[in-house]
Amino acid sequence: MVSSFKKSLLFLLLDFFPIFFITPSSAFNSNEEAATISLLKWKSTLQYTKRSSTPLLSWKSSDPKNSTSSPCQWQGITCNEHGMVIEINLRNFGVKGKLSNFDFSSFPHLQGLDLKDNSFYGTIPSSICNLSELSFLSLSRNQFHGPIPSSIGLLGNLSVVLLYSNYLSGTIPPSIGNLTRLTYLRLHYNEISGSVPAEIGKLSSLVLLALFRNKLSGNLPLEMNNLTQMKGLFIGENNFNGHLPQESCLGGSLEKFTAPGNQFSGTIPQTMKNCTKLMRLRLEKNRLTGNVAEDFGVYPRLEYIDLSHNDFYGQLSWDWGRLQNLTKLSISNTRVSGEIPADLAEAQKLQEIDLSSNHITGVIPKELVDLASLRLLFLDNNKLSGNIPVGNGMLYSNLERLDLATNNLTGSIPSQLGNCSRLRDLNLSHNKFTGGLPFEIGNLHSLENLDLSRNLLVGEIPPQIGDMLRLETLNLSHNELRGRIPPTFDGLLSLTYVDLSYNQLEGPIPNMKAFREAPGVAFANNKNLCGNATGLKICPSTSRSKVDGKKHNLVLILSIITPFLSALCVLVVILILFSLHRGRVRQTGTEGSGENRSGQEEDNLFAIWSYDGTLVYENIIESTEEFNLKYCIGEGATGRVYKAELPNRPVVAVKKLHSRQDSEAATDLRCFTAEIHALAQVRHRNIVKLYGYCFHTRHSFLVYEFLERGSLGAILSNNEQAVEFGWIERVNVVKGVANALSYMHHDCSPPLVHRDVSSKNVLLDLEYEAHVSDFGTARLLKPDSSNWTSFAGTFGYTAPELAYTMEVNEKCDVYSFGVVTLEVILGSHPGAFISFLSSSSPNSADRILLKDVVDQRLWPPTDQVVQQVVSATKLAFECLSSSPQSRPAMNQVSKELSTQKHLLAESFLSVTLGQLFNLEH
Repeated sequence: MVSSFKKSLLFLLLDFFPIFFITPSSAFNSNEEAATISLLKWKSTLQYTKRSSTPLLSWKSSDPKNSTSSPCQWQGITCNEHGMVIEINLRNFGVKGKLSNFDFSSFPHLQGLDLKDNSFYGTIPSSICNLSELSFLSLSRNQFHGPIPSSIGLLGNLSVVLLYSNYLSGTIPPSIGNLTRLTYLRLHYNEISGSVPAEIGKLSSLVLLALFRNKLSGNLPLEMNNLTQMKGLFIGENNFNGHLPQESCLGGSLEKFTAPGNQFSGTIPQTMKNCTKLMRLRLEKNRLTGNVAEDFGVYPRLEYIDLSHNDFYGQLSWDWGRLQNLTKLSISNTRVSGEIPADLAEAQKLQEIDLSSNHITGVIPKELVDLASLRLLFLDNNKLSGNIPVGNGMLYSNLERLDLATNNLTGSIPSQLGNCSRLRDLNLSHNKFTGGLPFEIGNLHSLENLDLSRNLLVGEIPPQIGDMLRLETLNLSHNELRGRIPPTFDGLLSLTYVDLSYNQLEGPIPNMKAFREAPGVAFANNKNLCGNATGLKICPSTSRSKVDGKKHNLVLILSIITPFLSALCVLVVILILFSLHRGRVRQTGTEGSGENRSGQEEDNLFAIWSYDGTLVYENIIESTEEFNLKYCIGEGATGRVYKAELPNRPVVAVKKLHSRQDSEAATDLRCFTAEIHALAQVRHRNIVKLYGYCFHTRHSFLVYEFLERGSLGAILSNNEQAVEFGWIERVNVVKGVANALSYMHHDCSPPLVHRDVSSKNVLLDLEYEAHVSDFGTARLLKPDSSNWTSFAGTFGYTAPELAYTMEVNEKCDVYSFGVVTLEVILGSHPGAFISFLSSSSPNSADRILLKDVVDQRLWPPTDQVVQQVVSATKLAFECLSSSPQSRPAMNQVSKELSTQKHLLAESFLSVTLGQLFNLEH
């Protein structure tokens, strides 16, 4: 019987053995199938933005019988050797959807989930706790809202959590303290409120904690002192109060600590003094106190420090010069006193120094002049005395902004300031400068703002001031200047603000917009100014002697005629040279090397910065290695654009005319000369500046200011750059383009029409300021002409009426502006969207939310910028009217964009396109 039992048991075991061996494989197949089904089901709920190039195409069943296939070969999916999904990475796929439709339970082995830079919305579901093996979680730069689920504390394997740049609200759940393996926690750019839970002190492995730009408040918990491995602590722009973490640098690991824009008080933690690895320290805009010379240490790796707007006192340390990596030093609006240490100049990488609004005394060290990298120097509102140092004559060669206002500086304004070729802002007001205005100031061709008011300056205004064509604001008030305003001021077409009050000036003011529209106080208390402006008398026509009258009339005539004669001569000579050049090419069959038949190099026409044209020409050829393609930064129909770094001069963009002998060469030449002609007459902060031009048999080119960020179109087509291009910057770009077109249409006489307004022809500088470029097809509107012309422009931006009429008028530019504005709002060219607008019914537009069509790479606009985005979008719709007569004028558009109006009563998230058609400005 026992034998029979053993035999039965043996057969029973044999029956089970296949099950024992098959079970793991079956489990693998089952998990794989569940993951496949879940992913396909989730995909069916997702949408894709217009920027994505058919993502998730590989997510499909490959079996003809519709059975599912393995997801391990799918895009964005990674599996382990057993075929189990361990990572889902859809970063920047242009996907829109909800996580609530994702079955987390089907991915028990998932270790990484990365959905960064998409358009996911809704809440983060609590079922995420099913991902028990998850170690990396990134949901940043989406549109998630609601609280962080407390179930996140169940994911004990998490080492990285990135939830920044969403709309998350509520508090930080205390359960986050259970994530003891966490090294990176980034929750910034959300709407999280409440206090930081004490449990965060359990995260002893934390290397980086980013909580800035939220609505957090209260004291930081003492338990944060346990975070001794921290390398980066970012808690700025909240409502924290109390003391800073006292042991934040106890472990000596801290490299970056930023806490600006809070209400922290008390002294600096003692551990901060020995924080030798510190590279970045921002404590500005708090209520901190302490001695700047004693409470801070020497940080050999320090690159950036800002202690401004606090209650610090003491004298500046002479140890600052030992910081060889320091690029920015800002200690403004405190109670710092003493002198500026000369050793500060030993920090040779310093680019920005801001010591304004303190109690600093003594002189400006002459050693600062030798800081070749210095771009910004703010020493205003102190008690400095003495002269402006000149040093070896370089005088801040790379300086862009210099503010020495409200001190006790004396002596004359040094003529060497004219060497600061990159200077954009110069403020020497409220001092005791004497002597006359040096004429070399007129060499500051990049200067936009000049304030020399409230000094003791005497003499006449040098006519060279009129050469500063980018000048926007000019304040020479409260001095002892005398004589007439130079007629060269008529060339200051970029000027928007002027104040010449309290001087001894006389004679007529320039007949230009900035002077005509200035308030009466701008000319008050002078000797005898007259002209067409508020508070001034009309200039008498016979108030001068015949001799003076003849001289003055001659000056006026020459000032009016000379630009036109110059332009005419330039164009004639260019045409002659081009004709000779073409003839020579036909004779020799080649362009040669720029020499004529006698072997002598031809003279080149070159006008730039008032420098030696030949020298600059040679510098450009040398710096671009004779226009090597590696320096090319763009290409258009008529030529390529190169970046040229010239010695001791600003970086420039050089547009080289194509060298060709076909039928298009004449067209290229017309565009070349048209651009010179147009840009020689316009000066506006939102229009690219033409520095000069050259016509030569080897190389013909235009030289412009170099704009660092390139074209608007290129930025919008690059996902990384577009994400950095926020709503405030976008609205400002729209305003800038509108201001430029308004100036061209309404402030130029005759009006100038661009004819090719497009995103590729809008260039942006480092501060996202817009500059309209490429005037090769621009036309002056002649009042007694029909203004008919051949087609010009870029497909997708031209007004629809140009399909059947070639008449040029301002409304063509208005339409193109509407396209560009929508492109900025939507993030890509709005071609299909414009077609929808023109063909849809009101009911259709009422069903579409504005939040669903704006650029999904950005989180929706908030606060005041919401109104501006709505206003810009509505104006764009009006500019796109199929009837030119119904489109607004650009001066109306510019005015509307500059006026703050509250158009919305409800949330941006509920605004429909239909509402935009009915909103009243």
